Parts: sequence; C-alpha cells; structure tokens
Amino acid sequence: MERKKPFEVLVKDHGPTVLRVCRALLGAHDAEDGWSETFLSALKAYPELPVDADVQAWLVTIAHRKSIDILRARNRRPLPVDELPVRPSGLGIPGDGHPEVLDAVGHLPPKQRQAVAYHYFGGLPYKEVAALLGGTPEAARRAGADGVKALRSLLVDNSLKDGSR
Repeated sequence: MERKKPFEVLVKDHGPTVLRVCRALLGAHDAEDGWSETFLSALKAYPELPVDADVQAWLVTIAHRKSIDILRARNRRPLPVDELPVRPSGLGIPGDGHPEVLDAVGHLPPKQRQAVAYHYFGGLPYKEVAALLGGTPEAARRAGADGVKALRSLLVDNSLKDGSR
C-alpha cells in the first residue's frame, strides 16, 4: 500500500511552483500571501486527499482560487489618495459652507447653545430637549428662541464688521 508523503515534503517539492503561479496572478507584492494561503488551505485538506491524486495540479488549483480571493479583496479595499475630495454636507447641517454659524453658536450661553443644537441641528422636539436640559418644554422653547435671536444678532454684527453686508 502506497503512503502519502509528509506535508513538509510537498511544500519543499511544490513550493516554488506555487510561488510562481501566485506571482504571475498577484504580482510580487501579494505573491507570498497567496503562497501562504495556498499551503494553509492545503494543510487542512491534505488528510482527505487521495493517495493517487496529482498533488501539483491540486496545489496549483488551490493557488488559483486563493489568488482570486486576494484579488477580489484587493478590489474592495479603498485606494489611498493624497487629499480627500471636499464634499458639502447633504444633511443640511451648517459646517463646510457656514463656519460663522457654528462659531456664533459657540458664543451662546450653555442653555441656549444646547437648545439650539438639540432642536435646530438635531431636530428634537422641545419636549425631548427639555428632558435633556432638565426643565419644561416651555423653558426649552424659550431658550431656543432666545438662542436664535442672539445668533441673528451675532451674525448681523459680524457681517457688518466684515463689510459683507
């Protein structure tokens, strides 16, 4: 009865062939990963391989499939870029185009700033704003209204200083 060779002998005998296949399919950068993945997979399946199987063809088939897996994974990875493209927010949140608004909100007293942020930026109803601030919905509404009034005043004052009005 014929016995299978130890797995280490397969790696020694067929390793260079598998590496050439991986280099041809993946390039030099990912070839070693393909080689390793091939032999890890082969190690798991080797006990079930029939004694009379064409080991080299079996290993090349595994290398081919593992290379395809690596290529697919590579295509899903984002490409590095030097600079991210600038995209304005589609959410309607002041930010990229209106830094002066966020700066002005930062100058409001804490209760007004929170009421404006939660209601106008976060879209919460005054009942929920009141729960967050620890008061009544009427007090939250008043803080929001006072905050908006103060923002209008701050933004008008700043635009007059800048000469943009």
